[in-house]
Amino acid sequence: MINEMNQIRKHKADQLGYNFIPASFLPEGKDEYYLRFQQNPATDYRPLTKQEITILQSNRNRSGNWDDILVRDGIDIHLIEECTFYGLVRIGKLEQYFLEFSEVRFPVGLYNSQIVSCDIGDNVSISNVKYLSHYIIEEDVIIANVNEMTCTSHSKFGNGIIKEGEKENVRIWVELCNENGGRKVLPFDGMLAGDAWLWSKYRGDKKLMDAFQRFTEEKFDTLHGYYGTVGKRTVIKNTHILKDVKIGTDAYIKGANKLKNLTINSNEKAKSQIGEGCEMVNGIMGVGSRAFYGVKAVRFILSPFSQLKYGARLINSYLGENATVSCCEVLNSLIFPAHEQHHNNSFLCAALVKGQSNMAAGATIGSNHNSRGADGEIQAGRGFWPGLCVSLKHNSRFASFTMIAKGNYPAELDIPFPFSLISNEEHSNKLVVMPAYWFMYNMYAIQRNERKFAERDKRIDKFPLIEFNCLAPDTINEIYQSLGLLELFTGKAFYKANKMIGSDADYMSKGKSLLEHHSPVISGLDIRADGFENSKRPVQIIKVEESYIVYKKMLRFYAGNEMIRYITEHSITDAQQLLQVIETNSSIQEWVNAGGLLITKDRLNQLLSEARENKINGWEGVHNFYKTCAEEYPLQKMRHAVSILLHIDNINSTNIDNSFLRDLFQQTLEIKEWITKSVYHSKAKDYKNTFKNMVYDSKDELESVLGSFEDNSFIIQQNEELAVFKEQVAILLKTL
Repeated sequence: MINEMNQIRKHKADQLGYNFIPASFLPEGKDEYYLRFQQNPATDYRPLTKQEITILQSNRNRSGNWDDILVRDGIDIHLIEECTFYGLVRIGKLEQYFLEFSEVRFPVGLYNSQIVSCDIGDNVSISNVKYLSHYIIEEDVIIANVNEMTCTSHSKFGNGIIKEGEKENVRIWVELCNENGGRKVLPFDGMLAGDAWLWSKYRGDKKLMDAFQRFTEEKFDTLHGYYGTVGKRTVIKNTHILKDVKIGTDAYIKGANKLKNLTINSNEKAKSQIGEGCEMVNGIMGVGSRAFYGVKAVRFILSPFSQLKYGARLINSYLGENATVSCCEVLNSLIFPAHEQHHNNSFLCAALVKGQSNMAAGATIGSNHNSRGADGEIQAGRGFWPGLCVSLKHNSRFASFTMIAKGNYPAELDIPFPFSLISNEEHSNKLVVMPAYWFMYNMYAIQRNERKFAERDKRIDKFPLIEFNCLAPDTINEIYQSLGLLELFTGKAFYKANKMIGSDADYMSKGKSLLEHHSPVISGLDIRADGFENSKRPVQIIKVEESYIVYKKMLRFYAGNEMIRYITEHSITDAQQLLQVIETNSSIQEWVNAGGLLITKDRLNQLLSEARENKINGWEGVHNFYKTCAEEYPLQKMRHAVSILLHIDNINSTNIDNSFLRDLFQQTLEIKEWITKSVYHSKAKDYKNTFKNMVYDSKDELESVLGSFEDNSFIIQQNEELAVFKEQVAILLKTL
């Protein structure tokens, strides 16, 4: 075995700080500073005077070429002490101030630092920086106690590009959703969850994949020579290594171990932070994002206002807006907005999780190597909630708002029922699924989560539009499809119990009749599902009639609520006006969750076609398309609600008149009252349960810990909303 020596090359000492751009990559007629001067076009620098050089030397400063040290008028040259300069260094105005941040005070000036070819803004404090090279630092910045802060001529700042002359194998990819890299994407500053989803999803479309790579490469150039940047009022202290990092304004970096090849977006309204012990390499941080206390992140994107903390590890993953990962490990995953994972022993790998999700302690959502093939994937709709110590097999797929009870699930799962509870009954060796669990037993939680996610959305610019409502086109379509499945499984169980033979059509017809007529026969049937688990053990569906009733109730509420919203917002006074904006085609549109933004499948196909055929202006064009879809969303959502109503009532749009609307809105109000009561009663259980209350010796103790039930702000809010809704419906009933 041959051991290669470290490649340490010797150069002339007077060349340190020069020749930043290799000669082979320097355009004809350009010098090594041409990109630097584009990044910082200021021209109000002047050479040092002889007196200033003398003062600098007397303060134990050194330079191989004082002619290349330029300053601005107004500089107090005495505020530079014990620094060594190499190359062209341009220094802004330094005045007799100190900068105070977080109750620590730093004198303006440059102290005890080695500075190589940098631009330094006005009233900056730089102290004890052992090596600072090729950075443009704006005004009022504090940099203290840093071992190494450098930028190379081929820096990419976390973007998945390569520079002129570089080989393809140096390009950074983020391997989302699958451990074998088959869904990898090129990260770029400004990448949205929808972008990552489109790129990772449509892998069989080579023209589309080529277009997405072209969009990314067109955002940047292949030139060598860009400097790292530090925005105004940013504070960097007690940090070991920063290399090839682009930092926005008002960021705060303290105690980090290593930051390499990063873009850290930050501004005065959305400040980003990196704290003690963090090691972050090859990534993009959105505005307002945070990482602190021992975080390890490699090949990653943090969306705006997402955070990593307490030893979290995020590798080859995308974390959506307003999401938190702490104490645990996430690998090869694409996570949409509003995800929570904060337990030391939870693990998420090779997963697509579509947001508003929560990972409990001990949950192991990772490839269990249950075959000799490549590791598989997990795909989960909004509201995915695996409970304590859940272990799943890949591949598995879950509808929206699925809760999984504690257990080691022995085989792959495909659960199409939204808002369901899944249980692994080891004693009876069966899988048990309860559809509509959330609506029947925990309405408080499902309604509160909706409000909680919206309130936690800290984005100043609410783009992209994120749907937090649990009843939206994606979940409503799942509910509607679940009605057919419940009819099928019920009818099939009836035929089997009576030793009859029939087709799926027969099963559905019989099941629908039994369920809609509330037949007592249903309670005696053993209703089982097909295709839910990759095993031979039974899959039992429980609470079938109850869930069927609740599903239909929520469909009707969605339809009525959306129509009430639209009619109120657009001052519609009769059914004929409403019919003018309802599409005559009453088919139910398919919808997709594109990174938190819900769009119709038809519009998505249009986007893909335009991208494929180069008819859209790169990622900017894609994002403008998202904005257009967001503007269309209220109308499209209302039309979808109408189509759902027509199907569950088996009518057409000509049946919609004023009388029909009055009946519908009265029913919607009654369901709203039921939802509000369900919220109350599901929370009241916490105060009435003997076992939950046994740790409290008195009501006063209970209320001091849990809060007074009568003062519960969310329940009060629900009652207030019900009162407003009643008034709204009353006005409509008079108008129609």
